[in-house]
Amino acid sequence: MQKILLSFVIFFSFITVTTAQSKDELAIRKSLSVQSTAWNKGDLEIFMSTYWKSDSLMFIGKSGVTYGWQKTLENYKKNYPDTAAMGKLDFNLLSVKNLSPQYFFVVGKWHLARSIGDLAGHFTLLFKKINNRWVIIADHSS
Repeated sequence: MQKILLSFVIFFSFITVTTAQSKDELAIRKSLSVQSTAWNKGDLEIFMSTYWKSDSLMFIGKSGVTYGWQKTLENYKKNYPDTAAMGKLDFNLLSVKNLSPQYFFVVGKWHLARSIGDLAGHFTLLFKKINNRWVIIADHSS
């Protein structure tokens, strides 16, 4: 009887942990969906809502390291001044890994279909759960 009870407890503990991880991963994937939808509408402010609104946000791109949410938004506006430059964004997620209850690591490919010439590259994102919300705290896109 004790073996059955122990098996029952272990099984339901596993289900609970798996469900919690799945819920978090779904939140991460939804965040990236919000990003691509906002980008494709030309709305950089909504696109940036998935980032940590902090001076400690780190963005690494072709020009080096940028710190801060506002500076990252300004760089996006400068580099993508209109919908022709922005094009249509598509993500291909290669890996979404739960590192801990507080962190997720995402690796993927991005592609911009544009009338002025397509762009593509790879990205790594570090998500952190802050105030019960998953936000990007570091982005390396190239």
